Amino acid sequence: MGQILLELCCGSAENAIKAAFDGARRNYLRSIAKTLGKQLLPLLLLCLAISAACAQEAPPVNASPRPNDKAKWTDQQKAEMAASVRQEFLHAWNGYRQYAWGHDELRPLSKSYRDWYGTSLLMTPVDALDTQVLMGLKDEARADRELIDKSLSFDKDIYVKNFEITIRLLGGLLSSYQLTGDPRLLALADDLGERLLPAFNSPTGMPYVFVNLKTGAVRGVESNPAEIGSLLIEFGTLSKLTGKPVYYDKAKRALVEIYNRRSPIGLVGSIINVETGKWIDPTSHISGGIDSYYEYLLKCSILFHDKDCERMWKTSIAALNQYVADPTPTGLWYAQVNMNTGARISTHYGALDAFFPAVLALSGDLDRARRLQESSYKMWTTFGVEPEELDYSTMKITYPGYELRPEIIESTYYLYYFTGESRYLDMGKTFFDSLQKYCRTDAGYAALLNVETKEKRDNMESFFLAETLKYLYLLYAPKSTLDLHQVVFNTEAHPMQRTW
Repeated sequence: MGQILLELCCGSAENAIKAAFDGARRNYLRSIAKTLGKQLLPLLLLCLAISAACAQEAPPVNASPRPNDKAKWTDQQKAEMAASVRQEFLHAWNGYRQYAWGHDELRPLSKSYRDWYGTSLLMTPVDALDTQVLMGLKDEARADRELIDKSLSFDKDIYVKNFEITIRLLGGLLSSYQLTGDPRLLALADDLGERLLPAFNSPTGMPYVFVNLKTGAVRGVESNPAEIGSLLIEFGTLSKLTGKPVYYDKAKRALVEIYNRRSPIGLVGSIINVETGKWIDPTSHISGGIDSYYEYLLKCSILFHDKDCERMWKTSIAALNQYVADPTPTGLWYAQVNMNTGARISTHYGALDAFFPAVLALSGDLDRARRLQESSYKMWTTFGVEPEELDYSTMKITYPGYELRPEIIESTYYLYYFTGESRYLDMGKTFFDSLQKYCRTDAGYAALLNVETKEKRDNMESFFLAETLKYLYLLYAPKSTLDLHQVVFNTEAHPMQRTW
């Protein structure tokens, strides 16, 4: 009898979960109680209560591991971290001012500069302006706006990449206008938008890759879902702020045209011809080249209350979770598959894929977001800094560089914002410490050629100031700094407010 009681009281958590409220088990206990006698009934009922309690406290089967949230951060600790991130932004910005002022990017090792197209479009100043505003860097923001007002012109006979110029410059000008109310920034955004519109004049409505800012000539017929479908936040916001429907209509048509060419199982490929509308590469994934296409389906449904985007998002996320998600024994990942069959092509995942927990969290799928974030974090901590890409089936690197990318920090920010779990503040501290240890130079921050050797590369892209340090700052800054329920970030971390 003693052995029976021991097994009933001390059974495994799994058995407790499965059988706590099982009617058969209750009947079984009653029969035992009847056999053993009334004197043992109270003890048996106590065992049943213990089992039920265990079932209530145990996590559901297959749920993501919940972070250990015991070590809470104080408001003072968070404020100190925000101040530290702010100081590092100033370090990088001052390096840009000293060695690259008026140019697109700083080269932090040679202490020189790089202009994307042989002439400056002030990529870093425009991209970084709203970060300065959010950080309360008034003197820096004032000097930056004066530079932009004095020197930025788009009347140049150069071919530019429509996607990059849209997310960095058009997005940066629009968000900074909304944050500052400076009408000069909106005027520049409108001028740039007009010059980019010819890119959409393909037979399908999907934009060409390059457009000449002066002549409107276009080139580049092979594009991808991200570059085609990640324009509506910027052009849509410009449309609402200027009252010009053409901006919204052109960008939305491009997004819809990609969606309409999804496969019978609901996936898109990697490369498409914008003139014929035919797929060139049927590989489907959530990484670079497709990533922000999915992001914009969700975010445009939120920012513009666009029901078409909401419908397209719901269809697309269902297909992704059915065919691309890969719940392995070591964690949740997203693979690369054939868009037509769902057949696995590779188990590659990388720094760009790490944006997806943020999108999942924004959509309300916190369980899946948590699980995928743990996989991304494993990618970072395995090597001290995340590689551009690895094979998650072996945890071997397939592309060893690190470009100072923000996506993993972006997802950390979203998850902390929506859960309040200090696990994500701890993650942010890990990222910050790694950046300082391996990427900091006396003139700024440098990308890494190889995350295993930690050899630096002479490059500091504008998104390091626009995204990486912005998301890291917002992770620790008071929630009132920016209300995620009131703004939508574009894929370059420029916040857009629904003011219309």
